[in-house]
Amino acid sequence: MEWWVGLTVAGAFLQNLRSLLQRRLTRTLSVNGSSYVRFLYALPFAWLLVLWLGQTDLPVLTPSFWWYVCAGAITQIVATSALVAAVSHGQFAVGTAMSKTEAMQAAAIGLILLGEQLSLQALLGIAVSLVGVFLLTGGVSPRQIFQRGPALWLGLLAGSSFAMCSVCFRAASLALGTDEADAWQRAALTLAATLTLQAVVMGVYLIVREPQQLQRVLSSWRVAVWVGLIGMTSSICWFTAMALVNAALVRAMGQIELLFTLITSIWFLGERVRRREVLGMLLLVLGIVLLI
Repeated sequence: MEWWVGLTVAGAFLQNLRSLLQRRLTRTLSVNGSSYVRFLYALPFAWLLVLWLGQTDLPVLTPSFWWYVCAGAITQIVATSALVAAVSHGQFAVGTAMSKTEAMQAAAIGLILLGEQLSLQALLGIAVSLVGVFLLTGGVSPRQIFQRGPALWLGLLAGSSFAMCSVCFRAASLALGTDEADAWQRAALTLAATLTLQAVVMGVYLIVREPQQLQRVLSSWRVAVWVGLIGMTSSICWFTAMALVNAALVRAMGQIELLFTLITSIWFLGERVRRREVLGMLLLVLGIVLLI
């Protein structure tokens, strides 16, 4: 098994764990405040990782590196906000399903920006896993998908923004070099730069729009510090995987997070599994097998 696969699976698992912890913060924090915790508390861990990996002598940070970092950081914030807005319209299945088209869109964006092509088997794997995702997120019917509404367009915006940020993060890493041996270092520096920009942007937004949230973010440090550490660990797995292979492959493989979420809901919340969900899991696994 290629190690980008293991990194992606680990990243998806840790992301699911981070989300569980982050839910505890929503009792006292707004959506934006809870999102800010991800960036602020992950930031020091990211820079410590850069130093630990021996990057005291930083490589030349070219204008293209900063362009891709800025584009990736901003589109990731847009993607998160669009997904929250889509779900808030009461059409969770449609919004979530449309956002999961990110792998397909990442394949197209990667081809346009980086000239990267995927094999027919990989494209088939992405398509099969996408059908599985549709079933797992509520069995969205074609009528629901093509029924015009805010959830549809916001979900697609979230998917395209997630796709764009993934490709941009890969491009930023490649701007620092292409040697697989230093993939961890390139990924760590890209992540640290991204988190720095996101912490500044979201911090300014909260100061202007929700100033009371900053105090609550700081007072929630006992849980938030774990959200930051686990989130940073998850992100470095994602970023390193995307430094190694096409971002579309990583995002498609990352859909395995839905399996972790479903397993969590069964074991910890006692929810029952439906036939549709079983079929969705089988198709998702089949799609992932085609990607490997």
